Amino acid sequence: MIWEDSPYRVVLFGHRDFYAHRTLDDRLYPLLKDLLRTKPFVEIYIGRNGDFDIYAATVVKRVQDAMGKANSEFICVLPYPEKDIEYYEKYYDNVMIPECIGRTHPKGAITKRNRWMVEQADLFVCYVEREEGGAYTAMKYAKKLDKPIINLAEKESDREE
Repeated sequence: MIWEDSPYRVVLFGHRDFYAHRTLDDRLYPLLKDLLRTKPFVEIYIGRNGDFDIYAATVVKRVQDAMGKANSEFICVLPYPEKDIEYYEKYYDNVMIPECIGRTHPKGAITKRNRWMVEQADLFVCYVEREEGGAYTAMKYAKKLDKPIINLAEKESDREE
């Protein structure tokens, strides 16, 4: 199906080691449901480099199961080719490696992929608790680019309006 407007792009970021499953469920699930209800078409981008990515993917899949996939696409953005790409292609609606990565070393490829994802974002959704790591660096870059940010790790009273 072709949409008249550009898709609304949501990128998801969080720490590699992640334990706040219940909080993520309570905050990400209704946020995604609301976006699918109010936007004509939503592209949801996620990596696959840690616990947050794996758990957040299950939340996205549950939202798509509940709401349908007619107005959304769940995209796994890889930093480099994976040997078990067939698994990713079955699980996600789409799998891609941004062209800008080229022949970058794997460590550098993750950083380039993260920057590319932030640049695509209409909304940056994260779970960032610490001022270190790739998710924190991506959030700082999103702030620099003046992207709307929702940090699901913040208490409701601490969130910016």
